[in-house]
Order: sequence, then structure tokens, then C-alpha cells
Amino acid sequence: MAKNILIIQGHPDPAEPHLCHALADAYARGAREAGAQVKTVPVAALDFPFLRSEAEWRGEPPESLGPAIADLRATDHFLIIYPLWMGTMPALLKAFLEQTFRPGVALGNEAEGFPKPGFKNKSARIAITMGMPALAYRWFFRAHSLKSLERNLLRLTGVNPIRESLFGLVEATDREGWERRLAGFAQTGGRDARG
Repeated sequence: MAKNILIIQGHPDPAEPHLCHALADAYARGAREAGAQVKTVPVAALDFPFLRSEAEWRGEPPESLGPAIADLRATDHFLIIYPLWMGTMPALLKAFLEQTFRPGVALGNEAEGFPKPGFKNKSARIAITMGMPALAYRWFFRAHSLKSLERNLLRLTGVNPIRESLFGLVEATDREGWERRLAGFAQTGGRDARG
């Protein structure tokens, strides 16, 4: 049976393609070649409000996010891809995740006790692009935004396993280097699609 993969394209600039788009395209190509069905949610193209209160978070999600929520529920595997901005994910991606990984979608609506995970039997890969070396982000900065996303959102909602792909020194990598990285990420998409 073909695996359903959902790419959450977290680059907030809708005006032009960026490295995140090229990486997502390579990943999708590899996953499709391995037999997966692939959809993309381009967060920058969506119109939705930021959450401003607990009541809004516990309420109904905006109608504009209905198709994205349906895709989140139907998928077997997520690729969440974004550029590292000021040490974390862009605010627009965080706003999207707050709106969609909410009670009634990714968490059970429990009247009492800890809410139950709503995304069990789903897996994920997080891909982050950055100007610094990936090792500096991982060891000196302790990959804090990555670890927070893994622990405080994905694992909380039942997503497991979660894998990581960090792309450092993006400005310093030449064209040949990026061709190798893109080819490698296409292979990663194929591996994720197969298991």
C-alpha cells in the first residue's frame, strides 16, 4: 500500500522559490519514485489568523485551514521543512502549527486529564536550512528549536519516529555541492516512503 506523505513547506516567503522549495521538491520526487502519494501544504500561501488566547486555541480552527487539517489527518508521514530564523522556525510556520496541532485535531478533546495523542501511527522528518554549520547549531546551540518541535509538539501528539535533516552553510555551498545535497535528499524521500 502506498504511503501518504505531507510536506509542510514552512518557508514564509511566497514570492520566489528558495532552497527549502528545492529540497522539498527533491524529497517529493524521491518519495514518488518509491511509490508514495505526496501532497504539499505551502504555509506562506495560506490565509489564517495567529492565535491570541487559550479560548481560540480550544475553539474551532479557521475554515481556511480545513483542507490542510484534512491532509494532516490523512497522512502517514510529515516532512516539515523551514529555514532557521533567529534560532528558530519562522513565526508564520509556528502560527500554522499552533492552529493545526490543536485539540480536536492532533490532540483529543479531554474534559479531564492529559489530552490523548491524535497523531499516533504517523512519522515525521524535520529539515532545517541554516547559514551556520549544522554541527554548531546541534552542539553549541543545542538544536533548541528542533528539540522543542520534536518533544513539545510532535511527540506530544503521538508522532514517532521523528528523523532530522540539517542543511548548514547554505550560502557557502557551491552549485555542485547543492546538486549532491539535493540528490541525497531525494534518496532520503525514497527511504522515508519505503519505511
